Amino acid sequence: MPVTQDIVATYRGPGRVVRRLLDMGPREDRALAFVMAFCVIRFISKAPGIARESHLEGTELNGLLAANLFGSVMLLPLLMYAVAAITYLAFHRFREEITAYSTRVALFWAALASTPLLLLNGLVAGFVGEGRAFEITWLLWFAIFMWFWLSGLIRAEGRPA
Repeated sequence: MPVTQDIVATYRGPGRVVRRLLDMGPREDRALAFVMAFCVIRFISKAPGIARESHLEGTELNGLLAANLFGSVMLLPLLMYAVAAITYLAFHRFREEITAYSTRVALFWAALASTPLLLLNGLVAGFVGEGRAFEITWLLWFAIFMWFWLSGLIRAEGRPA
C-alpha cells in the first residue's frame, strides 16, 4: 500500500498498520526512510513559523532556516534512534517478545503518520503565531503521535490492539 494510504489507514487503526509493516519483514532501509521523511516534513512544517519570526524580529531568515535544517535532518534522526533504543531496553526488560526493529518502526511510523497535524501546526505558527491556537494544534499533534506510538508498540509485542 502507498505511504499516503497507510497514513490515512493509521488514523483508523494504528496498530493494524504497524503490524502489517512488521509482517513485511525487517528492512532497516524502510525504517530509515520513515524517520528521514518525518524529519524533512518537520523541517518544512517549521518554515512558516521561522519566516514569521524572522520578519517580526528583523533577523536573517537564511541563518534560521539553516539551523532548523541541521537540527531537523542531522540531529533529530539520531535523537529518534536513541529514543527507540531506550524504548526497546525498557520494554525488553519486561517483555521479551518485542524486538529493537519493531520499536523503531513503531516510533518512526507514528512520527511519519502524524505529520499532517504537524504541518497544520506549522501553518498556524506561520499565519497566527504562537498563542492558544498554536498550543491546541501542538497538543493535538502530540496526543495523536502518542496514540499511534503506543498502539504500534502494543501491536509490535504481538498483542491485539
